[in-house]
Amino acid sequence: MGRVTQRGRVTRFRLDGNVSRRDDVLAGEEPLEIRIGGKSFTVTMRTPGDDFDLVAGFLVSEGVIWDPAQLVSLRYCSGVDEEGNQTFNVVDVQLRPGTKLPDTGMERHVYTSSSCGICGTASIEAVRKSSHFHPSDDDVRLPLDMLAALPDRLREGQKVFDRTGGVHAAGLFNADGELLCLREDVGRHNAVDKVVGWALRAGMLPLRGMVLQVSGRASFELVQKAQLAGIPVLAAVSAPSALSVELAKDGGMTLIGFSRGASLNCYSAPERILAAAPAPV
Repeated sequence: MGRVTQRGRVTRFRLDGNVSRRDDVLAGEEPLEIRIGGKSFTVTMRTPGDDFDLVAGFLVSEGVIWDPAQLVSLRYCSGVDEEGNQTFNVVDVQLRPGTKLPDTGMERHVYTSSSCGICGTASIEAVRKSSHFHPSDDDVRLPLDMLAALPDRLREGQKVFDRTGGVHAAGLFNADGELLCLREDVGRHNAVDKVVGWALRAGMLPLRGMVLQVSGRASFELVQKAQLAGIPVLAAVSAPSALSVELAKDGGMTLIGFSRGASLNCYSAPERILAAAPAPV
């Protein structure tokens, strides 16, 4: 099995009748089984790499942990492919004694696909999770020009996308516009979990005063993940959904969509954005 990228043969057809064949670089996608205390919890499809960050962020997104002290250890379990090679596709988590384990109603009855971070939950009620952090209390103020520049700064760091054109990205920026962490994955929710997991393991939660910039749309699941990490501002280059806007408003988050350099749309808590005064006529 490949890892972050794989090479594949592609046949290109053109309307003028030209047919050519060449090698192409494809984004890796493999299953990752997450176990808690040796018990299987879920299987998610992801781009290999930063797996421990992914697992830690996933547990934050599930409302299981929110403090690095709750995470005792992460380790790869034995797992081999048909050729006997270690796959590194099973991670076991040991939680601090006393940490409440996930309810059985939260367990995935089917695997989580790379396109959906909440598919397979036992009930829709399990989707809305109470957060230990409250972005509504965050009084950060951010210049409009800095926010508008973040998509380009994110794009500059997307090394796997440059090679494959097939992955999403999430980047964590501070209030000065400095990129602190960037992760890529075939699943937009995985990219966010990898960023959140990195922050948890670094002891940075809640992520007050931070901006999460994502390369795709602002779905409900991404708003939820940002909220559970205490992120006050989520910005996306594409559209939000109606439910994501509702959740952002309920949580006091600033939700930005269609951020594409020259302009952006703010759907909730616009007071965090410091717009430049218009030039005198």
